[in-house]
Amino acid sequence: MSFVLTLPDDDDLGPGRRWSTWTSVAKGQRGPEPRPAWVVTSDAALDTELGILKTGKEADVHLVERAVPGDPARHSVLAAKRYRGRENRQFDRDAEYTEGRKVRRTRDRRAMEDRKSAWGRAMRATQWADAEFTALGQFWEAGAPVPYPVQVDGTEILMEFVGHQGADGAYVAAPRLARTRPGPDLLAGWFAQLRDAMGVLARLGWAHGDLSPYNVLADGERLVLIDLPQVVDLVAVPRGAELLHRDCRTMCAWFAARGLAVDADELFAEVFAQVW
Repeated sequence: MSFVLTLPDDDDLGPGRRWSTWTSVAKGQRGPEPRPAWVVTSDAALDTELGILKTGKEADVHLVERAVPGDPARHSVLAAKRYRGRENRQFDRDAEYTEGRKVRRTRDRRAMEDRKSAWGRAMRATQWADAEFTALGQFWEAGAPVPYPVQVDGTEILMEFVGHQGADGAYVAAPRLARTRPGPDLLAGWFAQLRDAMGVLARLGWAHGDLSPYNVLADGERLVLIDLPQVVDLVAVPRGAELLHRDCRTMCAWFAARGLAVDADELFAEVFAQVW
């Protein structure tokens, strides 16, 4: 005699809960190996919504717990970045960043070119989620300070939560660089980390493309680059060098305003030289 184990539907788990989607995505939609020990891959894991971390015009970031009930060893807290699809979001500067990216199916490409097409808007949202997931994986493997990308599923990216758990048990996200007030030593250390991180991307042929103190997290003494859907191919995109220079100017302006003597042109020259 054999028995078939039937798991309850997501709707039966209660509001804000679902079965882990780890096994439902394709192999190429999971993060690079070797995976960190905290990544939960069990079929018995549940995803539980814990709240929202950030809202934006293009995507919202939620806090999600992925855990096997009753097994503290298989537990992690993730940031779930969910791009808005269809009429709920728009990218105003798609062409500036996506030049050189390929869309295989002609039907999808035509839909994406039609700004009024609901299917095209959904495809663009998925394209940007895929682009960010791919970039995170490539940069993480190269040693850049980015969140580990756990998986991508349509317009949702699950990635490492950058922050800590407070004494009261609540999870606290690392602040954005723009919200910090570092002392001179920490400021200098952060700039060195930023320069190195931009160098890692440049050696891979990329620039962040929209780097600012609002998409860099300060996790204690460690900086972490986030918001990478618009990464710029420094070879394929004609304005690639210009966008990298803009990244340098934006970041150097923030550091200079806090008393650190930095030069945007010098940073650009140092980073850009590493492309070759």
